[in-house]
Amino acid sequence: MADGHGIALYGAPALPPGFSHLPHVNPDAPKGGRFVDGQVGSFDSLNPHIQQGRVPWQLRFLAYESLMGRSYGEPFTLYGLLAERVEVSDDATQVTYTLHPEARFADGSPVTAADVIWSHEILGREGANGRYRASFLKVTDVEAVGERGVRFTIDAPDRELLMVLGMRPILQKAQFEGDEDAFFQSGTDTIPMTSAPYQITDYDPGRFVELTRDPDYWGADLPFRRGTNNVDVIRMEFFGDATAHFEAFKAGELSTMRETNAAKWARDYDFPAVREGSVTLSEVPHQRPTGMVGLVMNTRRAPFDDWRVREALIQAFNFEYVNGVINGGAQPRITSYYANSPLGLQPGPAEGRVAELLAPHADDLLPGTLEGYELPVTNGEVANRRGLRTATRLLQEAGLTVEDGVLTGPEGPVEIEILLEQGSSEVQSIVDIYVEALKRLGIATAVATVDGAQFKERQNAYDFDMTWYRWGLSLSPGNEQLAYWGPDGVETPGSRNMMGADNPAIVAMIEAMLGAGTQDDYVAAVRALDRVLTAGRYVVPIWHNPVSWIAHDARLTYAADRLPIYGDWIGFQPDLWWFAPE
Repeated sequence: MADGHGIALYGAPALPPGFSHLPHVNPDAPKGGRFVDGQVGSFDSLNPHIQQGRVPWQLRFLAYESLMGRSYGEPFTLYGLLAERVEVSDDATQVTYTLHPEARFADGSPVTAADVIWSHEILGREGANGRYRASFLKVTDVEAVGERGVRFTIDAPDRELLMVLGMRPILQKAQFEGDEDAFFQSGTDTIPMTSAPYQITDYDPGRFVELTRDPDYWGADLPFRRGTNNVDVIRMEFFGDATAHFEAFKAGELSTMRETNAAKWARDYDFPAVREGSVTLSEVPHQRPTGMVGLVMNTRRAPFDDWRVREALIQAFNFEYVNGVINGGAQPRITSYYANSPLGLQPGPAEGRVAELLAPHADDLLPGTLEGYELPVTNGEVANRRGLRTATRLLQEAGLTVEDGVLTGPEGPVEIEILLEQGSSEVQSIVDIYVEALKRLGIATAVATVDGAQFKERQNAYDFDMTWYRWGLSLSPGNEQLAYWGPDGVETPGSRNMMGADNPAIVAMIEAMLGAGTQDDYVAAVRALDRVLTAGRYVVPIWHNPVSWIAHDARLTYAADRLPIYGDWIGFQPDLWWFAPE
């Protein structure tokens, strides 16, 4: 049984017992200051753990603590937070977390094993967020051990799941005892009691939420916390649209602004505060996977169930031209799901352990999986003649021909509806250019732009031909990959398997990843999975940012010489930032 101060998915944690602080923080960062962030949208709930309501997404990470804390300087390593020790059984079916004797809620009461057990049980119920329920379904037993221990037993060996159980938010049982239904009621009347460094101290539904650093926070001197949570006040302001958001930042009402568009970063950030030096422009590199962003094709429907049609639709997308129009050509294309990271597929034919993993599934692999698959590259001219010629040939091979200017198949004219959500002018511009290209193939394309509620409802029901979607992927993929690409999502509503991928090779690569005994085997399995997904041709991908562009108050700073591998990610701003003394 492994017993220690931390736990890594593979091997041992990089930091030894008794470490003084995380390597990517400034342990001597001064405390103080008021950090104001902006968001476009609104909110009507302060409970991020349930399905109902709209919640400021930062609350889950700023206002709640878990047994273990994640180090974003390592792909997947956890160190003690509410728990001071963790023990994993040799067969990876049990984990025991021992609570820190000083762990306290904001009201001063101790965090107990009963609180931990109750938190997991209530988050595992219907009505709680699905990501909590899915993992708790695999827990066969949870029990108190001794005075401060909690032991989880799961139904099959799964080290990653045992780690995930240590990352669930811990709430106070006494707050909802006798009225647990109140926990699931969306609204702003009840704020769950937590043990976190910040507590919600003021809010106005739909307008702002303000959190204040607890001066009596129990864990201020923990090695995991040293040098973090430096600002005194964190305030989240909400705006009706992106223009109002940006103007508020330019006027000095906000402390920070993230930009995702290269052309805007180059063009729109030369306002007076930047020239005068009161606003600093920072570029923060990272090694996170690109994930996948773009137009996903629904293979549950014809003709998208034919890979040649999907490849034709990818060939018709003139990325270089679209990138030039939208970004001035500055942003690189997403080339695979795990690109930009150590987990991404390697160019050319599959080799070594990757080839070994894929070989038994050759009959289920599309062309390019083993040999190597690359997205088309155009000359950047609007015509994209070569791409459209290739697309036409592929459509013909799939049994589709142009008759009187209309692409026609056995069931008649090919008509496509692209489902979009209201509010993104950039996405609309991308799709408008794409629709013109599809017309040249004889494809009649309608664009359905709907409000957020209808958009979510239709995506959950897979009621679309093509739709805009984003998968954010991490450096530590695990069980969630089955929810993203597994067979249950082909028919079960509400999964993230938007494309309806139903390939046994995908499941086999995920199982190889989850069962890997070494880091090398784990990386090989993810790279093999990346090949199967990419050559599946499920998505027309766009671009990614290998750096994060952050404009911010010049007094705000961070340790630029010791960035974590995740770069600007959850737990970076404002967690690691500080206000320099006047």
